Amino acid sequence: MKDSRAVSAIIEELKNLYPDASCSLDFDPDKAYELLFSVRLAAQCTDARVNLVTPILYAKYPTLEALAAATEEEVGEIIHSTGFWRAKARDIVAASRMLVEEYGGRVPDTMEDLLRLPGVGRKTANLILGDVYGQEGYVCDTHCIRITGLLGLTDGSKDPVKVEMQLRKCIPPEESSDFCHRMVHHGRAVCVARRPDCANCTLRLWCDHWNGRQAEA
Repeated sequence: MKDSRAVSAIIEELKNLYPDASCSLDFDPDKAYELLFSVRLAAQCTDARVNLVTPILYAKYPTLEALAAATEEEVGEIIHSTGFWRAKARDIVAASRMLVEEYGGRVPDTMEDLLRLPGVGRKTANLILGDVYGQEGYVCDTHCIRITGLLGLTDGSKDPVKVEMQLRKCIPPEESSDFCHRMVHHGRAVCVARRPDCANCTLRLWCDHWNGRQAEA
């Protein structure tokens, strides 16, 4: 695992590379539920596709109450192109109803309560906590899991919960949310799955994968 100086250096270089650490999913900051449902739609779907679908969904259902009153079939017709639409529509409608009936229309701000919502796992909950409430948020998506393993920030586990727990030990809480967003940016721009551009990666100085390859050469 990396020492604190290497971790700090990686964090600072990521800040230089990607000053804008915002989420790539579009949502109204005053409507936290939009991000919640966008993340659900993004499962097995690109963010770009989700960003095309959600404006149509929220134009037809402009409030949480409207979504709570919708049928799964109605929502499913709009989100069909995101794939697995039946399960996604079911979760969106059910979560909308729970938010209205049990949380007064407000997306909760604790991990425990977020995980009660249909379709919400730790990745989504961490994203909401970080992006909406400014709390620590260790969002372990496929990019984060893969790249932190290559760097040696984690032990290479593919289990999102194990990776999250390992990152909690090395990434400062106040850096966690932006760090994870920057992992996504880096995974799309440089450290691409199956064809990483190691030679042009400025993180290679601290990368276990790169240094291991150099040692073998």
